[in-house]
Amino acid sequence: MKIRNYLFWALSLVCTVTACGQRYKNHNHDNSGNMDTSVIKNRMVKEAIDAFQSSDVTKWLSLFSDDAVLLDDGKPRNFKKFSTKAIQIEKFTSIDKVEDNGTSVYGHFHSDVWGDFKAYFKFQFNEAGKITVLEIGQANY
Repeated sequence: MKIRNYLFWALSLVCTVTACGQRYKNHNHDNSGNMDTSVIKNRMVKEAIDAFQSSDVTKWLSLFSDDAVLLDDGKPRNFKKFSTKAIQIEKFTSIDKVEDNGTSVYGHFHSDVWGDFKAYFKFQFNEAGKITVLEIGQANY
């Protein structure tokens, strides 16, 4: 456990010193929580993206069913781990398009671990309105 904490600390330090590989003056990671999400018209998806952007784990988890599934580029991934770790270090930097009646969001994305790339989040809901499936991955648009 100490090694994992050290690695996380070291990665955080590198990200801070190098501004995640970008020139510090152009680095907008701190502003990503304030990104305009008004283009997302599906209320539940907007709430989810807003919670993700602000790293609000409690709100994020409240929107999902207890048995929610996460698929990352089609492969199952640990939803709880993603919801407590990635939500702290990953953010959309822009929303470029919204499709499928507001349940699919595409945009530029920043990860302190993986860098910058285009990504998608696709949400599926149950009858009670809870999110049951979240598909994430790299987008090609």
